[in-house]
Amino acid sequence: MSRQIGLRDVSFAPLTVDPVGGSTTYGTMKKYERSISAKITPKSTSEKQYSDDDIEEIIQKFDSIDVEIELNQLSPATRAFLQGAKLINGILIENKDDVPPWVAMSFRSLKSDKTNYRYVCLLKGQFQLTADNYDTDADKLKTQTATIKATFIPRESDGNWRLIADTDGEGVDANALAGWLTAVPTIPVQA
Repeated sequence: MSRQIGLRDVSFAPLTVDPVGGSTTYGTMKKYERSISAKITPKSTSEKQYSDDDIEEIIQKFDSIDVEIELNQLSPATRAFLQGAKLINGILIENKDDVPPWVAMSFRSLKSDKTNYRYVCLLKGQFQLTADNYDTDADKLKTQTATIKATFIPRESDGNWRLIADTDGEGVDANALAGWLTAVPTIPVQA
């Protein structure tokens, strides 16, 4: 099995409807800036239950997913979308009352065989305000990148939070992967 060696095509789609027990819908998936790195950290809590002086059971509860993405830049248009801010005549207007939209995030990661990919889609999350760092031009060239953070949670409609598929995986539908970065993938139905 090949290892992951790349990251590309980080794309976002607004989540428009997520009813309990209903059908979740999304807006159009769109690729934004070029990606450098992504870190996805699921969080859960666990408690050990003891009886007769031994651990009888470990009870785990899923909490949320921390996501941190480093991009080559973060344009005003991307910031406006991810933070719920306004963009008027090319000027980003950030307000204390901005509310980030719920979004899905998809990307793919090249494998070491350089022909196959892993596809990942996180289904429901909100991005935080972006921290900005600026450095002066000095003797040594130093480029700036942008890092954005988000918290993803399970969907209300079905409790799902992430989809993962490998192009070289057994039984993978190549047609489903072909549209992975242009629309939020649908949950496959078990035959």
